[in-house]
Amino acid sequence: MTSRPNDSAWLTGYIPDLPTPFDEADRIDLKALERLCERQIAAGVSALVVCETAGEAPTLSDAERDMIVRAAVEIVQGRARVIAGTGSNSTNKAIEATQRAEAAGADAVLSVVPCHHGPMQNGIYAHFCAIANSTGLPIILHDVPARTVGELADETLVRLAESKQFVGLKDGAGDIRRPMRLSSLLRSDFRSLSGHDGNAVAYIAEGGDGCISLLANVSPDLCQIIFSSVRQGRLQTARYFQARLALLESCLTKESPAALKYALSLLNLMRPGTRLPIVQLDEDAMDEVAKAIAGIESIGRARL
Repeated sequence: MTSRPNDSAWLTGYIPDLPTPFDEADRIDLKALERLCERQIAAGVSALVVCETAGEAPTLSDAERDMIVRAAVEIVQGRARVIAGTGSNSTNKAIEATQRAEAAGADAVLSVVPCHHGPMQNGIYAHFCAIANSTGLPIILHDVPARTVGELADETLVRLAESKQFVGLKDGAGDIRRPMRLSSLLRSDFRSLSGHDGNAVAYIAEGGDGCISLLANVSPDLCQIIFSSVRQGRLQTARYFQARLALLESCLTKESPAALKYALSLLNLMRPGTRLPIVQLDEDAMDEVAKAIAGIESIGRARL
């Protein structure tokens, strides 16, 4: 595997995993995508993720993925990095998706551990090496054992991070001590970000660099306050705001991306439409999301 230098200073803070907005005819709603991107830029995010978990990636055609990445790049115009989800349980398909994202202008890709197969660690290592050899883009690894069956072992992560093309990790394994445990084994410029909003404060306090987040879609300003508070050692402040977001975090965890889309529809940012097998929320779940949004708005009024 060829090592290519890639600056990773931008990979920090709360980075939103954007949902894919659909219009009434189930087409990509580019106007809504622009609203979502501009709102995040205004909040000062360093990067955006498209076509990943919250983006209902498995339901998107190749042409739709290309359209979304291209549109995000055009909207952002260098004000933040655009990270494209390109993972697959097929190495060849992951390579093809990565190359398409690169051609569409993505700044980096997010690639998940192959799911279902349960490959050996040597297979996972070879999978990511093959992807790296197919592109010049920085690669963010995604470890989420609850969804993929297989895990990205610490030893494999350390091996991969020897190449500077692997710039970071979206860590969905749930072990908040992982950043501290691996701090002496990984490059100083390798970024570790939580993949769970619920443990983000603890993960960052243990040496993590941020969170690839669902909550940041709904409340980017509060998420930036939480991150800066942890970095400044004001853990009580960070935990206070995280606790105020706990109801919404619970809703999003249980029913995402349907709950995320419904929350954003209440903020008049997009329609709540999803694609099968994801369906829209039932009335009880809608009420919970509405209650959570009202609570966040009350925090905003109290800060004025």
